[in-house]
Amino acid sequence: MTPGQRSTTTAGQVRAHDGSQVLRTASLRVTKPRLAVLAAVAEHPHASTAVVIAAAREELPDVSHQAVYDTLHTLTSAGILRRIQPSGSVARYETRVGDNHHHLVCRACHSIVDVDCVVGESTCLTPSHDHGFRVDEADVTFWGLCPSCSAKLEADEHDAGDRPPAAHE
Repeated sequence: MTPGQRSTTTAGQVRAHDGSQVLRTASLRVTKPRLAVLAAVAEHPHASTAVVIAAAREELPDVSHQAVYDTLHTLTSAGILRRIQPSGSVARYETRVGDNHHHLVCRACHSIVDVDCVVGESTCLTPSHDHGFRVDEADVTFWGLCPSCSAKLEADEHDAGDRPPAAHE
């Protein structure tokens, strides 16, 4: 794989038995920290660095913070991982790369889920002027409430409607 070229990798493709092949295909040395980090991100899509460190340590207890940070950087640079950072959030990592998918982010619990590329009329994804850039990706984040948080909000609003108004003094 050449620099800047991305492969399409899904969580299902990145398992312990083929993590070595994913690394070799990207011309990277196969190391225990790289395998542990790759497996951690595959098992925890949209994971923060803290989650990746904890998960990698389940497989490789002595892996250092710095080794995980370095590995995340290397795997992202190689196009094996994708780094996203929704507004107000820490960086997160995923194995789904190369397909220009988008994300739904819950404003309440901050859960993140993948959304396939936008369909239908999408003029907002084409810049009005490219200023000479060769555009190869559009990053769209949809914000709202996940079903669980939405149901909780509706229940809270319903309960608030059942209470008598507060007395004003």
